Amino acid sequence: MKTSIATVSLSGNLSQKLEAIAGAGFDGIEIFEQDFLASDFTPGEVGQMVRDAGLEITLFQPFRDFESLPEPHRSRAFARAARKFELMNQLGTDLVLVCSTTHPAAIGGIDRMAADFHELGELAKQHGVRVGFEALCWGRFVNDHRDAWEVVRRADHPNVGLILDSFHTLARRIAPDSIRSIPGDRIFFVQLADAPAIDMDLLYWSRHFRNMPGEGDLDVTSFMRAVAATGYAGPLSLEIFNDQFRSGLPRLVAQDGHRSLIQLMDRVRRVEPVLPVDLPAFPPPAPASGVEFIEFATSAEEAPGVEALLHSCGFDKTGSHVSKPVSLWRQGGVNVLVNTDASGFAHSSYLVHGTAVSEIALMLPDARAAFERASALLAQPHAQAAGEGELSIPAIRGVGGSVLRFLDANSDLGRIWEIDFRTSPAGAGAGLTRVDHLGQTMPYDEMLSWSLFYTSIFDAHKSPVVDVVDPDGLVRSQAVQSGGLRVTLNGAGARGTLAGRFIEDSFGSSVQHIAFASDDIFATAAAMAQRGFPVLQIGANYYNDVEARFGLQPALVERMRLSNILYDEDAGGQFFQFYSAPRPDGFFFEIVQRQGNYQGYGAPNAPFRIAAQKRAARPAGMPKR
Repeated sequence: MKTSIATVSLSGNLSQKLEAIAGAGFDGIEIFEQDFLASDFTPGEVGQMVRDAGLEITLFQPFRDFESLPEPHRSRAFARAARKFELMNQLGTDLVLVCSTTHPAAIGGIDRMAADFHELGELAKQHGVRVGFEALCWGRFVNDHRDAWEVVRRADHPNVGLILDSFHTLARRIAPDSIRSIPGDRIFFVQLADAPAIDMDLLYWSRHFRNMPGEGDLDVTSFMRAVAATGYAGPLSLEIFNDQFRSGLPRLVAQDGHRSLIQLMDRVRRVEPVLPVDLPAFPPPAPASGVEFIEFATSAEEAPGVEALLHSCGFDKTGSHVSKPVSLWRQGGVNVLVNTDASGFAHSSYLVHGTAVSEIALMLPDARAAFERASALLAQPHAQAAGEGELSIPAIRGVGGSVLRFLDANSDLGRIWEIDFRTSPAGAGAGLTRVDHLGQTMPYDEMLSWSLFYTSIFDAHKSPVVDVVDPDGLVRSQAVQSGGLRVTLNGAGARGTLAGRFIEDSFGSSVQHIAFASDDIFATAAAMAQRGFPVLQIGANYYNDVEARFGLQPALVERMRLSNILYDEDAGGQFFQFYSAPRPDGFFFEIVQRQGNYQGYGAPNAPFRIAAQKRAARPAGMPKR
């Protein structure tokens, strides 16, 4: 599988783009003409730069407004084409993209366009290059790949072929199966892009909101299945126009792009394994059954504060690591580690982020298979020496730099508490049973990267993005679920939001809150109050509104008010939640109870929670520690 990406997809100058693309493992690039023109390099120098980076130029683009023009426009178009072909010879590439015309003087007509392309094919042959015709979904006469193929078919020239783009096909809701009847050797190039489902002008949608396959709502898998069925064996290339990507880190965007192509073709081969998908074998995605442990990295001086907060939640210290200064705190099915090691990854994490979640361990059907899949999808392995007799637990680095460990019940990895810890029974606790979800916070322009990370490695699905109103700006939130693992991704675009301040104060630490589940939230709230839990105080106005909004019984609302419990419901069931007051860095705990088949996370309550947290937070300018 030869992979490629258009230079327009990334930020930076041409040299920076080439470095990022090569570093991400791509085989080639599409040179977007603007990137070449904006550089100070000659065509020959650009070609050499690309080859020195270990890449090839898979496509030069775009050549616009060519077909079905009257004179004198037609002669000028052929003259422009001749100059482009000469430039391609100097660059060292043999394929140019010609996109369907939007020229106001164009006449149209399939036979007229086919004749133009046959003549263009003759000119291309003289220069030793090929021409690919692409149907823009906003093209004036050709906006459907089926019409573009008919032009190519009638042109009947070996140097003229079809270029397919998933966005142009799927944005117009054209059935991808119509591609299956096209001969694979007549498809010269395939471009791939996804996009969120937005009802807007096609050109504007294309130019600003494309994203990587798997990051949007288009059925790119069905498109690629149809392409693979033709026998197409050429490059798979990303052409992504996205305002966030063009201002983001080119290295991160390029890595996401390569990961998205691997995930896409893995999906294709698992749906139709007989297709000729050239991809190394690796395990399929699997769901996580849940979070086995969460580890806080801290210092000996700050550990008592963390442990006091855990005690107030009903946790008891029930053990310690056999060789490291790591204590185990337990309640129900929840395991929390407090690591004060003055060396290793935990200490490095503490030095960068302060007291924060440094590791998350997931229980999976097969830990080593999950690790193999994650590695194939470009996750960075994490290795740290284990002591004699201790477990070597497969681990990768998460998008935000924390560690994700993989455990399973079918090997010694399921005996971690017997092998690596000395433990004693836990007390009665306060009724917490499991980790309901993790809230991870990141800059908004990295949110798609986090979503792709989870949905590519695990058998996971994502919910639609919702806007969370903070008094100082919007935060976009999206939930990802894989079996018993739930993660809410919260993208902060404004520094003044609670999420934005957490990113700034913790230098990018990702887990801003942990939500624990209870089967009786009122009993849990009472037990935690007796232990001194620092509950977040919710204003009386909220309870007056929630009673009227949902038609709740006054007695229930009074119980909620006394315990600072919030409420939501959907078609599936009911939801109760309360919070801790935030730590100085913005981290907090949440306690939830789901009744029936409630699938949400209490998003309507977020503005009231955030307002209360800001009232309880440290004054501006107070030091973090």
